[in-house]
Amino acid sequence: MVRVIDYLERQNEEGESFYVLVLQGGIQMVKSKQTNRFYVTAKRSTISSTFDEATCQTLIGTELPGKIEKVETEPYEYTIKDTGEVIELDYRYEYQEEENKPEREPVEKSNTSIDDIVKMTEKQVFSMNGVE
Repeated sequence: MVRVIDYLERQNEEGESFYVLVLQGGIQMVKSKQTNRFYVTAKRSTISSTFDEATCQTLIGTELPGKIEKVETEPYEYTIKDTGEVIELDYRYEYQEEENKPEREPVEKSNTSIDDIVKMTEKQVFSMNGVE
């Protein structure tokens, strides 16, 4: 499951505004390559929407079936907001719809009660190969 945690306003190539939903997956443990210690994080992604701002606001907290997966891309430059450092990345995170799992066949319930089973057992239900 992923959760809508925010929304952002963006502009298309024609300069028209639209909104994207910010999605976040469940928490996961990651081991630091530098310190060799674990920390907790969560993958985030955005997904385009046709909603207005008021609708996007009401969707915050909504859970959706699926997950956020790391997807390889052509290398691109990314600026870390906190430090201003420019790094090169070759992946992004994308929302992946939950695969449809086949539904289980319903199990038919027997109308036979425990009392009926006891009575059948008392009558020697098991075959004795013709010998009585």
